[in-house]
Amino acid sequence: MPQSNRRSKPYTGFEQGPIRPPSEAYSLLIRVTRNCPWNRCTFCPVYKGSRFSTRSVAHVIADIDSISAGIDALRELSNETGRVNQADVQRFADNTKPGELAALSAAYNWFAGGMRSVFLQDANSLIIKPSDLIEILEHLKKRFPWIERITSYARSHTIVRIKSADLKAMCKAGLNRIHIGLESGSDQVLQMVKKGVTKEIHIRAGRKVRQAGMELSEYVMPGLGGKDLSREHALETADALNRIDPEFIRLRTLAIPNSVELHHQYRSGDFKKCTDVEMAEEIALFIASLDGINSVVKSDHILNLFQEVEGRLPADKERMLDVLYSFLKMPPQQQALYQAGRRVGIFSRLQDLENSQLKARAEKMCTEFGITADNVDAVIDEIMKRFI
Repeated sequence: MPQSNRRSKPYTGFEQGPIRPPSEAYSLLIRVTRNCPWNRCTFCPVYKGSRFSTRSVAHVIADIDSISAGIDALRELSNETGRVNQADVQRFADNTKPGELAALSAAYNWFAGGMRSVFLQDANSLIIKPSDLIEILEHLKKRFPWIERITSYARSHTIVRIKSADLKAMCKAGLNRIHIGLESGSDQVLQMVKKGVTKEIHIRAGRKVRQAGMELSEYVMPGLGGKDLSREHALETADALNRIDPEFIRLRTLAIPNSVELHHQYRSGDFKKCTDVEMAEEIALFIASLDGINSVVKSDHILNLFQEVEGRLPADKERMLDVLYSFLKMPPQQQALYQAGRRVGIFSRLQDLENSQLKARAEKMCTEFGITADNVDAVIDEIMKRFI
């Protein structure tokens, strides 16, 4: 287990970490650990320079109680429709102690979102003692008995070290979905990006989560193998997922911000980044190779070029592939027009190219900024860095 700051410190108020999955946009965020215990992946900028530490159970429970108090206050302010007047909330906030405002803000956002789910932060909450996590889960269910889902990120390396009985106990206590950054099923790719895990460990961990009765979201990163390992990345990742059969397969296209180690390898030429067209070919090979599973493929991130490559396997497989093949058959300038228009938010899906007004806007932008089939990938590299 990595070194962490376990010294007892006084409670300083409600905390929230920096990120959560897009699918947890309306979830209450409860911080169980700070930062990432691994923190060596060459493509990830999120926790670099930050030390991993665990929070005490007492502090996490204090956060939950603060949210509970905030929800009670908001319910008193709400009208018959269950909504609160912004002015009433502001007056209440004006009389709230500064140290309690963060909890009130989180409570308000959760209240407005329907209060159906909770996400445990940060990068690997399951690294704490099972008994501690179960105590936190039970307190969440005690304070908010109506919640439908409690989820968390977890590393495969951590999951395989947890006893199956403990995972099942966590599930019984309310933890019913795990998000795992699979990224790739290729051992070569995993080693190259310092993921700290192997394909076999990913498979064992995924199966273990499923056997415990929890839903499983596996994240795949198109482009992570670069040009040299693109085909292996697609085939080995599909093979790993075929052996796991997770509920969700979520696509997260590779972007390389200047601050990460992979950027230095990219700039030096040691890592050859795929173009969007090459990544479309890779994704098509990946989806075509998914077989014998009933997963839902999701493309729920702004970095993804094809928002509509979503659906349940196997029924929607051909429809998803048709989108990719349609793009690959386009002339290069038409591909570039869609790439640029999608990245700046003009297009949401490939069929938007048939909308004359949207197409005209994209053409005007490409003309003004000199975007062509020859330079579109370089332009997009800079745009994508803004979304990380």
